[in-house]
Amino acid sequence: MTVNLLDYDLEGLTAVCERLGEKRYRAVQLFRWIHQKGASSFDDMSDLAKSLREKLKGLAQVTPLTVMSQHISSDGTIKWLFDVGAGDAVEAVFIPEEDRGTLCISSQAGCAMGCRFCSTGHQGFSRNLKTGEIVAQLWFAEHFLRKYLQRDERVISNVVMMGMGEPLQNYSELVPALRVMLDDHGYGLSRRRVTVSTSGVIPMMDRLAQDCPVALAVSLHAPNDALRDDLVPLNKKYSIAQLLEACNRYLAHAPRDFITFEYCMLGGVNDQAEHAHQLVSLVRQYSSGGVWCKFNLIPFNPFPASGLARSALGQIQAFAKILMDAGIVTTVRKTRGDDIDAACGQLAGEVKDRTRIGERIARQRTFILQPMAALNSAVKEA
Repeated sequence: MTVNLLDYDLEGLTAVCERLGEKRYRAVQLFRWIHQKGASSFDDMSDLAKSLREKLKGLAQVTPLTVMSQHISSDGTIKWLFDVGAGDAVEAVFIPEEDRGTLCISSQAGCAMGCRFCSTGHQGFSRNLKTGEIVAQLWFAEHFLRKYLQRDERVISNVVMMGMGEPLQNYSELVPALRVMLDDHGYGLSRRRVTVSTSGVIPMMDRLAQDCPVALAVSLHAPNDALRDDLVPLNKKYSIAQLLEACNRYLAHAPRDFITFEYCMLGGVNDQAEHAHQLVSLVRQYSSGGVWCKFNLIPFNPFPASGLARSALGQIQAFAKILMDAGIVTTVRKTRGDDIDAACGQLAGEVKDRTRIGERIARQRTFILQPMAALNSAVKEA
């Protein structure tokens, strides 16, 4: 049985090479070929000894995910749907900005958290992704984008674990993937530019602070326990008070001096002035002086099963003003890729609802904006 080298961080790959009687520097070379150059064939790794390449052919491979479809928005956002087997699919989204390129990555097929406003949560939970399946989303996107945008240098500067799933419920597979992203021999991303989003799995937040502290975003979405219990069921296990205490503990190790609170704006549910004032009181209660958090207000992406609506723009702006007038750094997330259903879980939900493989494949072909042969060629040549 062959192993997938995308499953290993550099230390894991070093162990693989040592079992083959090879020195650490060979693992570094191999790691660079895979992640910096996007190579999947050992024959292309020209500075590796031929004897090592032959050993690797019998033991290992670089196994990418199959791209089921690609959608390109009029605003430059690109969304990929990846097949992870057994009828499951996961999504990754590239969001270009003037000063950065952000990739949103999935950590699970489905999600068990059951948040009312989340399309993925309504699909249920299937399984955790392996480290290699998490890394493969970045591996594919980075090397495809270099070819697509005709750039030799790195395209993706930021990674956010905000796709499908609760990252901290897949902790053992997540942390090696983060280490690949951060490694200078891999993608060389700054800890400040890799963000893990969580609905508040407190024990794993504390572990992440010790094992691999990166930027942290917390899905808050409500200013009091009664409302958050309804919107984010995990709150029944870990209250807002416990969550904010954990955030303060994390700050002692975080690469940034603030925690980002994500707040999905739901019309008539959590977007009233009283809710904003409650948030101000919370922030002040847990502040030890200075700025320790910022809010990212997210216009809700409606889907039929939710029974929820997006807050009106004026309501969002009024809500933001209350927070900003209180000295809280507040941003309103731009809605991106609406024409390609770029909200997390929307496209995968279409696939999951189709049970016949032939029907699924036929439908997916209508979404593909670039032939698969061209996609595969672009990655191979990048």
